[in-house]
Amino acid sequence: MIRRNHKAGQGKHSHKNNQFCPICFVIPPHILEEVAKNGTSDLQEWAFQTLSLSARIRGQRDVLGKVVTAMMTVATGQKRRTIYDAKNDADASDLPGTLVRGEGSPASTDIAVNEAYDGAGATYEFFRQIYDRNSIDDRGLRLDSTVHFGQQYDNAFWNGNQMVYGDGDGQIFQRFTKCIDVIGHELTHGITQYEAGLRYQGESGALNESMSDVFGSLVKQWSLKQTADKADWLIGQGLLTPSIKGVALRSMKAPGTAYNDPMLGKDPQPAHTRDMYKGSQDNGGVHINSGIPNYAFYLAATAIGGNAWEKAGKIWYLALRDRLRATSNFSRAAYHTIAIAGELYSNDSNEQRAVKEAWKRAGVEPRAMF
Repeated sequence: MIRRNHKAGQGKHSHKNNQFCPICFVIPPHILEEVAKNGTSDLQEWAFQTLSLSARIRGQRDVLGKVVTAMMTVATGQKRRTIYDAKNDADASDLPGTLVRGEGSPASTDIAVNEAYDGAGATYEFFRQIYDRNSIDDRGLRLDSTVHFGQQYDNAFWNGNQMVYGDGDGQIFQRFTKCIDVIGHELTHGITQYEAGLRYQGESGALNESMSDVFGSLVKQWSLKQTADKADWLIGQGLLTPSIKGVALRSMKAPGTAYNDPMLGKDPQPAHTRDMYKGSQDNGGVHINSGIPNYAFYLAATAIGGNAWEKAGKIWYLALRDRLRATSNFSRAAYHTIAIAGELYSNDSNEQRAVKEAWKRAGVEPRAMF
């Protein structure tokens, strides 16, 4: 069991973080912008609609934040999943929608409903069984999800209170409930919101995205009972339709190789700090530069070996829960994960050496304070 050294909701990790969570989308804007430039006329229209709707959702953050977290908690140790249907309505202020499945109720005839239910359950059980965490906020937060949001909406997001899934356009993206790692990725944004509260900008934002990729991948690996050497280390494998030249949204094993398609462009993720994106788009490249800490985690996990969630995942989880702060950057993440590896497995252990070497190969120098 992993125990925190402070009571949930007290100390440095106040649950008031919920009020300031950004809207975290799984599809980065640079992909949609490529489709808006290079797609057929109908795909261009869908991309513009998705970009416009996503921007409008960000503007409605004050509306989305009105849900009181206390009303969404249940008794310690209980799992409560609630699935709603937006019926293709794109008004975020109307969320969550029509109730279609609750905890323990029979499976639906709607595959998206069942995938959202099962994916939320797998993510809940992963964090409960592996890290002794009681839901997203560690206080029993109800897992609400809405499916069929918008018309052929090409995205999924965590809005600070719940998951929301689009159906995809069917030509580039399939339904967003299809991939368990996408579900795990988005729900981990909620955990980051309640713990480190990593600011969604620049390196701290890229760390935010990377933590979601790390634990999204680990939820999938745990569900499939895969050791680190058997995992695909892909995020969103199966989300792209067969007509797209690509295998996933991102590759943790080989950042920059997930796709190379005339409509989507080429995967821009770097694996090393020398190739870091320095522009201002996408909140300073939060979905792009996340490739660097992603690669570091992959290297550490595969060097340590075995089940990635047992040692490498434990190190990263403790860093997210207890050490990182809102403005932490890559160097601080490296410093803390190396320190935690030493605390858990002893200094100069195989585990600590693996973490040190992983960050070094990603071009990150560990530093304590900035």
